[in-house]
Amino acid sequence: MSWWLIAVVAALAVGGAIGFLVQRAILVRKSHLAQEKASRIVAEAEDKSRQVLLEAKEEAVRVKSEAEMESRRLRSELSRQERKLSQRLESLERRSESLERREQSLKSKEREIEAELSRVEKLQREARQQLELIASMSSAEAREHLLQMVEAEVRDDLAKHMMRVEAELKTQAEERAREIIASAIQHCASEVSAEATVSVVHLPSDEMKGRLIGREGRNIRALESATGVDLIVDDTPEAVALSCFDPLRREIARRALEKLVLDGRIHPARIEEMVEKARKEVEADVREEGEKAAYSVGVVGLHPELLKLLGRLKYRTSFGQNMLGHSMEVAHLAAALAAEIGADVGLAKTAGLLHDIGKAVDQEVEGPHALVGADLIKRLGGNPEVARAVAEHHGETEGMGLYGFIVSAADAISSSRPGARQESVEQYLKRIETLENIANSFPGVEKSYAIQAGREVRILVKPHEVDDLGALRLARDIRKKIEETLEYPGQIKVTVIRETRAVDYAK
Repeated sequence: MSWWLIAVVAALAVGGAIGFLVQRAILVRKSHLAQEKASRIVAEAEDKSRQVLLEAKEEAVRVKSEAEMESRRLRSELSRQERKLSQRLESLERRSESLERREQSLKSKEREIEAELSRVEKLQREARQQLELIASMSSAEAREHLLQMVEAEVRDDLAKHMMRVEAELKTQAEERAREIIASAIQHCASEVSAEATVSVVHLPSDEMKGRLIGREGRNIRALESATGVDLIVDDTPEAVALSCFDPLRREIARRALEKLVLDGRIHPARIEEMVEKARKEVEADVREEGEKAAYSVGVVGLHPELLKLLGRLKYRTSFGQNMLGHSMEVAHLAAALAAEIGADVGLAKTAGLLHDIGKAVDQEVEGPHALVGADLIKRLGGNPEVARAVAEHHGETEGMGLYGFIVSAADAISSSRPGARQESVEQYLKRIETLENIANSFPGVEKSYAIQAGREVRILVKPHEVDDLGALRLARDIRKKIEETLEYPGQIKVTVIRETRAVDYAK
């Protein structure tokens, strides 16, 4: 039994020894493998570090090369800039020397001029003293006497001229005055308006042109005399043109001519009959159009004469925009603006509808259409607030109330919206510039301003060069030159302002 135990123990010991040896061998093997792997990793790391080092050296070489190239370029640029600066410095030095020489020359001339002025002043004093001795009066007394003589002569001339003009105007009939004014307006119409001052009447044949002219032109003379328009017969096939700045007279002539062509009987008596018939038709249409416009915008209680004048705006245009449609549009815009700010909508709408009523009679009454329209509304028993708003909508009064602002804003919106008027911004600016250039071309003018969209030009004159009488003459001369050289609708107000200021300082 003991030997079995001994054998078991011995076997266990042998097995343990063998396991230990096997495990040790395994550990040794793993240690060798780990050492080999570590050596391989170290070798790879050394290879990579050498490669990175080489790349870094190459990059450093490249960067250094680029830096050297950039440095050379900058040095070259700096050298070029230094040369340019040096050249400029030399040029400035030469200019400085030239300016110094010129300054010395100017100083020398200035001294010569001062000496010459002193000599002239001395001569003037001597001449004045001799004149005072000869005339037995001082220079102040002589100046005062001369001014009184000139003032008396100017007053006499002005009084005689005014009396002569008044006498001439009183001898002329009202219809003749209207024809002259319409003819003058027609000559100075703008390009856009000129397109609207011609109506074309179609004929059944060219043979009708000869009948319209009549024997020795008696028919065409009768038609032009009865209507106040120009009948243009040219080479246009089967058509004649009617030209006139007054749209009502042009419409009357168009209707009368169409009736004559349809009737076929063309002679002076028949022409007068058809013109009178056409005039009555147009007057009826005018009243009807005025009533329709007032009803369309919701304005009631207007005087019949105001409705008639409102209807005449259907045949009136401004830069291609129909004035009746424009007035209705302004009425709607003014009502909307008044509603937004809590004002009287009805009053604003009425003022907007009538704001251009003065244009219906601008060929018969002189003055700005806003003031003329306001006067018409007052005389026909209209609302004073409406008349005030109409007068103020172009800023031609001393102040502007609430409804004047509303109508002015609505008028500007309707006039300046895209497509409303045919005059371009370039044409408008050119007209304003031309107006100011005309004013500036006169001696003594210091500044000029075209305001109110070209309806007025204000001129500031130099008070020491232009006296009070000279300001009157200057306003008249500028007005004449504007009429001769500029084309414009309506009228332009010329205002010459002469102001003398005295300034001192209390110390």
